[in-house]
Amino acid sequence: MSTFDEKHPQKEEYTHESENHYENHIPLGRTASFKADDYVHPDHALNFKEDMDSADGAVTDEDEEFPHEEHQFTWRAAIIGSLLGCVVAASNLYVGLKIGWTFGASLWGAIFGFIILKAVARLTGSTFGPRENATCQAAATTAGGLSTGFVTAIPAMYRMGLMGAGRVPRDDALTLVLWTTCAAFFGMFFAVPLRTHFVINQDLVFPTPRAAAETIRNLHKTGSKAATDAAKTAWVMMAAFFVAMAFVMLGNFIPGIFDTIHILYWIGHATGYTRMQHADQLWGWAWSFDFSFFGAGMMTPGSTVWSFMLGEFIAYGLAGPLMVDSGYLEGARGFTKPRNGSAQSWFLWPGIALMVFTAFGELGVNGKSLWHGVTSGVREARNLIRRLTKREALASSSDYVSKDPVPAHLQVPTLWWVSGLVVSAVFTIVLMAVDFKVPVYSTIIAIILSFLLAFVGLQASGETDINPTGSIGKVTQLVFSRFPGELQVVQKTNLMCANISASICAQAVDMVGDLKTGHLLGASPRSQFLAQCVGSVFAIAAAVPLFILYTEAYKCIIDPTIEKCEFGLVSVITWQNVCKILTTGGTVPRGSVITACVFAVLAIVNILVRIKLIPQKYRPYWVNLNAVGLGMINPSPALALAMVTGWVGGQIWMRVNRIGHGKLMYSVAGGFISGVGVAGIIKALLVLSKVKDGSVRWACNDDIC
Repeated sequence: MSTFDEKHPQKEEYTHESENHYENHIPLGRTASFKADDYVHPDHALNFKEDMDSADGAVTDEDEEFPHEEHQFTWRAAIIGSLLGCVVAASNLYVGLKIGWTFGASLWGAIFGFIILKAVARLTGSTFGPRENATCQAAATTAGGLSTGFVTAIPAMYRMGLMGAGRVPRDDALTLVLWTTCAAFFGMFFAVPLRTHFVINQDLVFPTPRAAAETIRNLHKTGSKAATDAAKTAWVMMAAFFVAMAFVMLGNFIPGIFDTIHILYWIGHATGYTRMQHADQLWGWAWSFDFSFFGAGMMTPGSTVWSFMLGEFIAYGLAGPLMVDSGYLEGARGFTKPRNGSAQSWFLWPGIALMVFTAFGELGVNGKSLWHGVTSGVREARNLIRRLTKREALASSSDYVSKDPVPAHLQVPTLWWVSGLVVSAVFTIVLMAVDFKVPVYSTIIAIILSFLLAFVGLQASGETDINPTGSIGKVTQLVFSRFPGELQVVQKTNLMCANISASICAQAVDMVGDLKTGHLLGASPRSQFLAQCVGSVFAIAAAVPLFILYTEAYKCIIDPTIEKCEFGLVSVITWQNVCKILTTGGTVPRGSVITACVFAVLAIVNILVRIKLIPQKYRPYWVNLNAVGLGMINPSPALALAMVTGWVGGQIWMRVNRIGHGKLMYSVAGGFISGVGVAGIIKALLVLSKVKDGSVRWACNDDIC
């Protein structure tokens, strides 16, 4: 990465003391520039104090507030962060199987890591500072983020019978562990060379990593009000965690009151109005105590929440019921219905059209960003090859690393990430060929494509905090839709190559985001890399057992013949059906295709209208057709209602106490999401232990519970 070795040969004379000098005198908050703050997404705007940096880059007085740190990487920080990340991994698997969304562990790891490590430091009489906190946060992000494949391609393969007739994840535990190892370490090594381009040279915003850096900075301001407030947010997060977990567990035994309240059903039952009963019973319009989506609604912009609800209303509240009543569609849900199918299968393609064309239309209108990302990917790929063959010539002829304030001996050594990348690539190719029967050339193409698409994903995430992994996966599925071979091999190739792209992109965004947080805190990239290595081991150890646990407790995840399911499986079913259509030329109702084409055009037109005609101050309120599409393919309106409830509650809170909302909202939301995830694990264990659920039948009957 850095050219410090070539330009400064005196580095060999550095002693242990000089290394500590560099580690502890990189000013906290120093970056190449804060110009990117002008482009912070309005929904993630942060208030940074730019005057903390001195003009000549010297350490400011504010840095005096922070304790001296002898070591940035410590095993206690890496292990505690990894364990915290495993909690988020459980949440992500639960929420991801429900609706296909996942949440990062940055703030969770930063705040709870501070509370635990601060207590450990007091007990041991040692010091604990922001850079060690960054180590903990990096480990948490890594351990909590490895869920992409388990909520998309892998369940889809089992549902399609591609893993073998009658096989379940328990039978393929070793294969799944090996795949998870590929995804974890490949994405991590992949991210190292991207740091220079996105964090140093471009200095992109990365809103959530900036928020994590600011949180850590405030936590460690000795005696400041910010530190007291930050500690308070941690306890609030813990309280929200236990409230959510308690409601989920109560709902397991009293579902009619603490899980889902079937208001429309009981009104229709009392009045004899069956259509109102069917709105709940058949179409899913019920109100649920789903705290994970209360939290998601609190953190999500209003335009996205209401657009999501609009998509649900169109597919499952208005057009869908009318089409069923007319006899055009056969029912509300399912993918095996005759003729034109169900509302769920019919609206899948218009929904996907809105999502894909909105996501890539956003990149298209920002032509400079798209072109910069793609051409930079090609250029960086060429630079990597040149670096291996002409290392001195590249270092002496290029000045793109010169902005990096971190000396070479604190960077990740080139040998580490290059050798790791090569070994990971070879390991991935062999695993895909042996265990998944994917042709070698297909995996190589997928890896190259992943590199280019990772640049697009990082550019989008760095600028807007939105990582388009779903769209990236679908692009890869489209690329591998017509490769030759037996149908089963073609479908495996389609899903697993898309899984490579989506997983690498997700991991790369998380890892580069961590490096951005560390850069803002003056932390050593090498220390963060080591923390990510530890977090990856924990991620592998947690992800596969959690997936097996859920699939053992809820067979509907991998068995398409079971219609009633705890999970919506939105992303799983989408990937599954996209694969079927692209590889078999399967039947899609003509009306659905026409509607999808119209919606594709509408998505592009909507973007052009928003960018060209809508004033900047009104854009945050403009309809989000990507969220409308997501609502159309999600067959559970109760989740949309839960998100609206969370958003409305957050808005009321903000108007009653704006300061309290600003300080505590993310903590409450994060606590809700994590509490539901842990409760999901407990529920799965109860199912496997044959503990009867729904034992209290208040406000319940066999029609709805």
